[in-house]
Amino acid sequence: MRALVAMSGGVDSSVAAALMLEQGYEVVGVTLKQWEGVDGQMPLAGCCTVSDSEDARRVAAQLDIPYYVLDYVDEFTEKVVDHFGAMYAAGRTPNPCVECNRRVRFSVLLERTAALGCDVLVTGHHARIRHDNDGYHLIRAVDGTKDQSYVLHMLGQDELARVRLPIGEMPKTKVRERAAAMGLRTAAKPDSQDLCFIGEGSYRDFIRARFPAAARPGPLVMSDGTVLTEHDGTIDFTIGQRKGLGVALGERRYVVDIDAATATVTLGTKEELLAAGCVVDEISFVSGHPPPSPDVDVKIRYRSPAVPARIEAASGGKWQVLFAEPQAAVAPGQSAVLYSGDEVLGGGVISESVR
Repeated sequence: MRALVAMSGGVDSSVAAALMLEQGYEVVGVTLKQWEGVDGQMPLAGCCTVSDSEDARRVAAQLDIPYYVLDYVDEFTEKVVDHFGAMYAAGRTPNPCVECNRRVRFSVLLERTAALGCDVLVTGHHARIRHDNDGYHLIRAVDGTKDQSYVLHMLGQDELARVRLPIGEMPKTKVRERAAAMGLRTAAKPDSQDLCFIGEGSYRDFIRARFPAAARPGPLVMSDGTVLTEHDGTIDFTIGQRKGLGVALGERRYVVDIDAATATVTLGTKEELLAAGCVVDEISFVSGHPPPSPDVDVKIRYRSPAVPARIEAASGGKWQVLFAEPQAAVAPGQSAVLYSGDEVLGGGVISESVR
């Protein structure tokens, strides 16, 4: 059996490759080059950098496995970076890591898995896959503090049948212990927290430089229509934001609406921020069909807790998620991911909140 291991240069994918060797697989390591600097090289800052690629190459050499860097800059630029700019121009708050998995990473890696004669694709994500008579199931990781099942919610039966996630069975501390015991150079390497295409500046600087239309200034108003001032661009705001509003009001106010058409940002109270639910587009279900019960738990951001809700089909292929209790900071562009206990049911992109 042959395994293609996506190696990011971090400790998780390094140990994933080592574990597959221990299981008797013939292992091939690959890194996707998804972004590049002006000189055509991989970026020096962010994640997926030159140093990350070098770390992956050296780990592959330590493990004595072949290693390749695959160029997918054009696909990533079109499907992730340009989409990122378009979402901000539309007043939304996208999650580019989710979109990368949805639009690029898994599709191209699974294509390469087949092309290189490999049987399975292996990644270092903290999540688990189970199989029974009902098919394949995507489950939260053993280590809840590192769980990445949220960003994998778009994987269906065909993908899960060909993917392995060995790190999801281990607490992060054990992953590092195993790496150290094997002498891997990535054992103590910090986890990356950056977007691979942003580099050393902020994402707002990046958008202003690459997508100036998304940084159009406009009025900052109260929910009653009172104009407070003019802001420098809607990209400086996200739904639920409280700090850095550019005005001092003497009491807490939050961003409750962003109207990209007029570049208007509206501030309101915590109560005005609450939503009864959200409308979800581009939805997919892990099993291939909606769950038998409409009662689910939903996460509306990567770091938010899952809360009880009910789902129902809406027009135009969309779904409506109604929370058991009103939730704050429902931001269009973020993913709403559905769970039943520790199992991922599916998810999609929030298009609007339900008041």
